[in-house]
Amino acid sequence: MKQETEGRRVVVIGAGFAGLQLIKELKGAGCEITLIDQRNHHLFQPLLYQVATTLLATSDVAWPIRRLFARRKDVTTLLATVTGVDKETRQVLLQDGGRVPYDILVIATGARHAYFGHDEWAEHAPGLKTLEDATTIRRRLLLAFERAEMSRDPAERAAYLTFAVIGAGPTGVELVGIIAELAHRVLPEEFRQIDTRDARILLIEAGPRILGAFSPELSAYAAEALEEKGGVEVLTGKPVTDISAEGIRLGEDFIATRTVIWAAGVQASPAAEWLGAEADRAGRVMVTPELTVPDQPEIFVLGDTAHVECEGQMVPGVAPAAKQQGNYAARVIRARLTGRKLPGPFRFRSMGNLATIGRNAAVIEYGKLRMRGWPAWWAWGIAHIYFLIGTRSRLAVALSWVWSFMTGQNSARLITQGEKPRVR
Repeated sequence: MKQETEGRRVVVIGAGFAGLQLIKELKGAGCEITLIDQRNHHLFQPLLYQVATTLLATSDVAWPIRRLFARRKDVTTLLATVTGVDKETRQVLLQDGGRVPYDILVIATGARHAYFGHDEWAEHAPGLKTLEDATTIRRRLLLAFERAEMSRDPAERAAYLTFAVIGAGPTGVELVGIIAELAHRVLPEEFRQIDTRDARILLIEAGPRILGAFSPELSAYAAEALEEKGGVEVLTGKPVTDISAEGIRLGEDFIATRTVIWAAGVQASPAAEWLGAEADRAGRVMVTPELTVPDQPEIFVLGDTAHVECEGQMVPGVAPAAKQQGNYAARVIRARLTGRKLPGPFRFRSMGNLATIGRNAAVIEYGKLRMRGWPAWWAWGIAHIYFLIGTRSRLAVALSWVWSFMTGQNSARLITQGEKPRVR
């Protein structure tokens, strides 16, 4: 080390799981940390779909970044949008023209929706990555029932009562499960002109089966459990060829629907473009086993922004993996600052795969251990509550779940953002 003060300006772009974990682990390391994010909150994405489906409020899954680090005098938070990185001068470029110098840069900016070359579908099929996405989907779900109630045209009413979720990973499966419960358990007594139990809920997957990351046995169980909920149709081997305001097209077949949700693919943030670095097909930066950019050891890329391989397998883009990467990068930075021996290459420790299928049904796979049904549902719930930030959030989510379980009612059924039902 040239001087004791060098290398201590750490800039972190992104307040997701990886970025927050790294900052947490750097406490007391003597760094000057600047955290940059274009939103003022950290989001617990694994439960975002429950905001979209009226089970949780937005405040249950998001926390102000400044509040999280209010007592950390070594952390400065900037609400700003990053537009690039000047590697020569070691500065982060901001949309307002500002520049933030760094000695060590950590990019953990997550991922966005990917429509496989059909970005025009985004208008009709929103994805689920932000609070704004969740409230948009919630509004469209609830308005679909309201407009079906107002309609006198049977074909139009059927279109409003048809819901299509594209992509059958955990998010898609979890969305379909709660939409089915919304239609069959929560809403039936509240409408007079329609029976919400007539809703048709489609889970559409281009691959041969749903929950492709799970064993075929658990995948088959999940499909059966969904279809038992009533109104759910699992369509596999059915790639979507078009999405419009009127509906979706699967090959030559057209399905009229007014509510489509996209859960089929993701694209990394433009970090690779900022750095001029090699990226995979999804835009993730190809990093070294130390999670740095090749030939740029002062730049770390973590989480969904990075293509990380461990023992010949790509590390999945899940919260536990991001937190482990944040923890590892902090250890490397601490070792560099103190002149100690650097840790070995990053090693990912899998926490297993989890997905809920709705009330009293979930699947869990951890190595050779496989669970399904209500025991898996309880284990899934306990695991998610454990990873929430703060006692208040854990209590709020637990109480919302208990309330829904006991009463059959969801507490966050508000239509917001100004869109109103049509009056005929």
